[in-house]
Amino acid sequence: MTVRTITAAVDLAVESHSASDARAVAILIPGSGPVDRHGDARRLPLGIQRQLADGLAVHGIGSVRWDKRGVGESGGDFLSTGFHDLVGDALAVVDDAATRGLPIVLVGHSEGSAIAARVLAERPSVVRGAVLLSPYARNGLEVLRWQSRALGDDLPAFVRVVLRLMRTDLERQSEKSRQRLLATTGDVERIGGARVNARWFREFMAYDPTVDLAVAPQPVLAIAGAFDLQSPPDDAARIAELRAAPTRTVTLSGVSHILRTQPLPTVRTYRVDVRRPIDERIVPLIAQWISARLDA
Repeated sequence: MTVRTITAAVDLAVESHSASDARAVAILIPGSGPVDRHGDARRLPLGIQRQLADGLAVHGIGSVRWDKRGVGESGGDFLSTGFHDLVGDALAVVDDAATRGLPIVLVGHSEGSAIAARVLAERPSVVRGAVLLSPYARNGLEVLRWQSRALGDDLPAFVRVVLRLMRTDLERQSEKSRQRLLATTGDVERIGGARVNARWFREFMAYDPTVDLAVAPQPVLAIAGAFDLQSPPDDAARIAELRAAPTRTVTLSGVSHILRTQPLPTVRTYRVDVRRPIDERIVPLIAQWISARLDA
């Protein structure tokens, strides 16, 4: 493995994972938040991109991943980074990877699946296809509203009782915060005393990946987890319905948003779940789909 920097608007620390018999390069686009090239946040080491890179290399597929702006060895400031800045960074990585002469496939998780949709539309002659993990098929505002409802049901019973006694409506409070963020004009805003990346939220809530997915000519594989409480699992089927290009969808039983198996759908066990690897079905699914595209 080698680490080097490429220049987009800032210097990005990029890591290439080369397979000795590589037939293609997978651009691994992570989910939301200040995560590094491995997919790790400071308090939640998901390791999704690291595990995908290691697993795909076994199947002869190289990969490229990077630290987000202001994270790890990358320059810039995460709090002032917008959604479209992240798209620009992904495009810069794709353009650099294209110089290697190997077919390029995107593998985006969660927010990364939306970024992949934009890149598909922007680079139709460069990118051969995309794998969308835990994807969504609606604008970001609707995703956040869906999350609020799903996560509200995941609260412990005693917490729900206390909230009712206090006459606190979490969905209403969440919507107030979202509307306040939509009304901002700067990069950073304080919400509940915490500094929040307001620019990212505005751009994320406004962008609808279905617009780009509908017109992108490349094939797509959408993999959803049946126990996902952050991206609507049914949206994988919606992606297939709106696209004219070849699209395959798979919904994995017992799999959460962070691609781990669970006995029940919940986010409360994430800190324990990350000690286990991602579901064993995921890498073979991706590798087989990529190989089939190359053979075709």
